Amino acid sequence: MNIRLAKTKDIDQLIKMRWDFTIEYDENKEKESYDDFKKECCSFLNDALNNRQWFIWVAEENERIISHIYIELIHKVPRPGRKTYPFAYMTNVYTVPEYRNKGVGGEVLSSVNHRVKENNYEFVIVWPSEESINYYKKNGYVYSTEPMEYFPY
Repeated sequence: MNIRLAKTKDIDQLIKMRWDFTIEYDENKEKESYDDFKKECCSFLNDALNNRQWFIWVAEENERIISHIYIELIHKVPRPGRKTYPFAYMTNVYTVPEYRNKGVGGEVLSSVNHRVKENNYEFVIVWPSEESINYYKKNGYVYSTEPMEYFPY
């Protein structure tokens, strides 16, 4: 297994994994147009992979991506007398079903955590599903209550 940052050659696999991830948890989404989704997701991924705001970590085996974690850097407003570091928003954490509970996701998360420490990110925020809370806890994450939200519509 190889853990690395995603490249543009991975876009088709990443799109299919995002589709599969969504369908796995909401079968009603299968009625949506894959072609429309692919077009939108391809545009997002091309932008994400060509800037320094998003980092997509993947685990691959025999050139097949089997797990991924998306990280978006959120830059903070500088403050006098203090070096400012970004924080990371973690999302779209997914391992294909046949590789779950084999340590693959934990290895990808360890790579992300190493990068976070190495780059002095202030913290990582993730909104876990109920099923994934223990996964994060055993990898050093601390459960916290939801932040406040504003919905304009």
